[in-house]
This record gives sequence, structure tokens and C-alpha cells, in this order.
Amino acid sequence: MRSLFNCKGQSIVEITLMTPIILIALYVPFDFGMTIFTGHLTQNAVRDGARMASSTDSMTNAKAVALATTIYGNLPPNLISGSTTKRVTVNYYSDANCAENVEVTAQGTYNFFWYKLMRLMGMNPPNDLAITRTTKMWYDHQPDRNGISGSTTTFCGTVAATGVYP
Repeated sequence: MRSLFNCKGQSIVEITLMTPIILIALYVPFDFGMTIFTGHLTQNAVRDGARMASSTDSMTNAKAVALATTIYGNLPPNLISGSTTKRVTVNYYSDANCAENVEVTAQGTYNFFWYKLMRLMGMNPPNDLAITRTTKMWYDHQPDRNGISGSTTTFCGTVAATGVYP
């Protein structure tokens, strides 16, 4: 009869020891899923921005900045805001001898929250993850080069218009 009274606190001790492991097992996959989802939303915003930029009539620096501002507003809110971590760049590449294209790049930092619970187990997980997505599309208003003889195509390395926000 005396041994029954000695086992009364055993379940509390067991649940106390198991709680950190259960939390890690439940919340770390959730945090990774949110990271993947944030990257997916960033890619969608960049792709939509590249579509808008490729159909803009005449690309100028002012239009590139306006597009970058619009794309910045479409980025997922769980990217850390700041001048060095969350930004959008719109580049329009043009050269006299080759096709024109538009490149949109968005970058930001996702801050892990639940992943840090692994520190309870003595591990040293990272605090955040840099997310960068880029999409490049042909510019819709290409010059007509049909029937021109002697034209050579070279790499488009000249930036004609650039917009960065913020």
C-alpha cells in the first residue's frame, strides 16, 4: 500500500520531461511549412510583378520604381521589414543588338519562431532564413527584327531602367 503513495507524482514528472519534445515535434514542422509558404508567396508576387513589368509600354526609372513599390506591397507580411532585408528590384535590360527583358527580384528574411524551441534541447538552430526569388521575362514590346540582315545577337548586359524599393 505504501508503494502506491510513492508513485503519485510520477505522471507529472513524465509530462514535464516530455513537454519540450512534444512541442518540438509539433511546432518545428509548422515553422518549416510557414517558411516554404512564405517563399511560395514571394515567388508569386515576383512572377506577377514581372508580368506587369513586361507589359509596361516604355520602361523608365520612374515606372520601374512604381512597379517595385507595388510588388513590395504584395510581398507576404511575415518577411522581416527593413531597408536591408526586405526589398524589391526591377531591372529592364536593353541593348541595340539583342532582345529586351525584364527581371524582378524580391528578397527578405523569414524569422523562425517555433524552430528556436530546439534550444531547450541544447541545439543551436538558426534565427532566420534569407528568401530571394527572381523572375525574368521577355519584354512584350520587342522591336521588330524580321527581315533585317546582318544583325547579330549578343548578351544583353546593359541596364536601361532600374527601380529599387525601399
